[in-house]
Amino acid sequence: MKLYTKGGDKGYTSLIGGERVSKTDPRVEAYGTVDELTAHIALLADRLTARSAELSECYLTDLKRINSALMTVEALLAIGKGGKDKVTPLPEEMVTWIEGRIDYLQSQLKPITCFTIPGGCEMTSLCHICRTVCRRAERRAIVVAEQYEVDNNSMMLLNRLSDYFYALGRVLCDKLGESEFVWQV
Repeated sequence: MKLYTKGGDKGYTSLIGGERVSKTDPRVEAYGTVDELTAHIALLADRLTARSAELSECYLTDLKRINSALMTVEALLAIGKGGKDKVTPLPEEMVTWIEGRIDYLQSQLKPITCFTIPGGCEMTSLCHICRTVCRRAERRAIVVAEQYEVDNNSMMLLNRLSDYFYALGRVLCDKLGESEFVWQV
């Protein structure tokens, strides 16, 4: 099987179910942005592994589980005509799990008394990249949801994940002995 199909040479692609749409279709934009997020999460995981075996052991399982769930979100956003029954919805348990992980991360931190901004250490910066790409993915998914049916658990997961990456960035900065950057006017 060849990697290239030539089917997209004229700016169109197929959704799940076979519907052909422009590569600028909001569904393509949305699942493409989630795909970008998964690549950034993989980079975060790789860099975390290279930096600290101990921290990697703590959070690598989370990052792999998140990326697996995001592949499901991508598929759900890529559903076209005739594809509704071809993808299993994201389980509600995934949203509950990520909320628990956010609570766990927050329990390790001192409450914030001012705004923190990206930076402080490479791991924190990578978490902020994941956070901001996640927010963009959520905005793209909202555009899709305004026109098509979108799995509600996928929408909730995208909403929660930006908080997860913010909290993870703060935890990693703390555990690596780095100082957070604080917003100063």
